[in-house]
Amino acid sequence: MHTRYRCIPGAGTVGLLLVGLVVAGLALPGCNGAGGTRGEDGKPVVALVMKSLANEFFITMAEGAESHHADHADQYTLIVNGIKDENDVAGQVALVEQMVAQGVDAIVIAPADSKVLVTACKRAMDAGVVVVNIDNKFDDEILAQAGVRIPFVGPDNHEGARMVGEYLAGHLEPGDPVAILEGRPTAFNAQQRRAGFEEAMNSAGMEIVSVQSGEWEMDLANTVAAGILSAHPHVKALLCSNDSMALGALAAVQSAGRTGEVTVVGFDNISAIQQMLRDGRVLATADQHADQLAVFGIEYALAILRGEATPDDKQTPVDLITADSL
Repeated sequence: MHTRYRCIPGAGTVGLLLVGLVVAGLALPGCNGAGGTRGEDGKPVVALVMKSLANEFFITMAEGAESHHADHADQYTLIVNGIKDENDVAGQVALVEQMVAQGVDAIVIAPADSKVLVTACKRAMDAGVVVVNIDNKFDDEILAQAGVRIPFVGPDNHEGARMVGEYLAGHLEPGDPVAILEGRPTAFNAQQRRAGFEEAMNSAGMEIVSVQSGEWEMDLANTVAAGILSAHPHVKALLCSNDSMALGALAAVQSAGRTGEVTVVGFDNISAIQQMLRDGRVLATADQHADQLAVFGIEYALAILRGEATPDDKQTPVDLITADSL
């Protein structure tokens, strides 16, 4: 087994995409003109389609999937790929279409958008591909309109954000002004994390003075957080819907000279945030176990392919992480 990263040829609007290929004696069609994705041994081929491979969370997810494949290489072949940034929805649609063209048996997808990707995944299912949804749940209404059922294997994002928010509330006073940096507004997990934060803040009597999107990205979150700090100089906390945005918000707090005055929380428990938890620069985050999240989806897809499971939703763990729990 080996892993390499390169650009997908012929991806149209995808542009330059990072693709990690975990190959077990497999020549990929579409890259070399061969036909059919299954190898001579007949092992099923599972494609993991993620969001931005520039985000440490999805790098960790890929590494977890690759580790699982290394231990089960006799059972399936794995293709790991991702888009250039969190907003490259068209690129992810093209990836799904390319995986179908290559004849994969299953697609495990963390969709960049909860609505737009449904149509592409329905086409995949119509072509006989098993599709499992991880990380960011597809929109139930759009699924119903499309007449398709795609199982979601992932955590309760609302509950995870609520736990982080409640822990933060214990370090604030009722009436304190706070702001929320949400993810991509059309993503279900972004909506659920915002709702969880809002529930915790409202229940504790905090004043939510601003809710703005950082689109999951560190640089944009830095700009958004800087604007919030300027417009609301008395804000006491920034609740960030992922750790990449928490890093951007933290940099804005430092640039504004507000370190120690404005509390930052996040979501994902990436390694880059852990030292900041230890030294108090970040108060809390939530761990949805990125290293196992894709594995849960892969194992479920394989079970469906073997006829051992039906496509039902499966909830996976999410835990509050603080300095004391590291």
